[in-house]
Amino acid sequence: MDEKSVLQRYYLRTRESFLWKLDGLSERQVRMPLTPTGTNLLGVLKHVASVDVGYLGEVFGRPFRDPVIERIDADPSTDLWAAEDEAAEMIKDFARRAWAHTDATIDELELDSVGRVPWWGDQQVTLEWILVHVISENAQHLGQVDIMRELTDGAAGLRPDASNLPDMTAADWAEHTARLRALAESFPG
Repeated sequence: MDEKSVLQRYYLRTRESFLWKLDGLSERQVRMPLTPTGTNLLGVLKHVASVDVGYLGEVFGRPFRDPVIERIDADPSTDLWAAEDEAAEMIKDFARRAWAHTDATIDELELDSVGRVPWWGDQQVTLEWILVHVISENAQHLGQVDIMRELTDGAAGLRPDASNLPDMTAADWAEHTARLRALAESFPG
């Protein structure tokens, strides 16, 4: 497998996981803020898709026009949550369209193709650099989403068909967590 294919594979893997983390949840559950800064599952998906079309669209002279993006341009904080009229299915569809656009950029360009990142002081970059950057950023956000999904309904792991977690019962996990809590509480602080 060549280098570009490897990068595409990891990029695609994180995107599939983002969509899975929202599957089967209610509109309320995907919108519910789960951190003191308001981080929520749907907002992270919206953010990731928006960031991807910025880096793998605009940076390479391939702007992606969408009503959701236009709203984000008007108020930069709106990519972190969904407005009342932005249903979960709408944001999922936006993400799929955004990713089809970024896939076309990757398919059409070589890894050494040059772009410019305006929000990095007009820094000149290559497609390879941006792919590594986006994969890294997506992995960070996927960690957030993984924890938020587990807090929402207990679903955890990489994919529904391959959790990459030890095969333990709910009772085993409860015992494990209690043991870790007792250990943590044994320390001052």
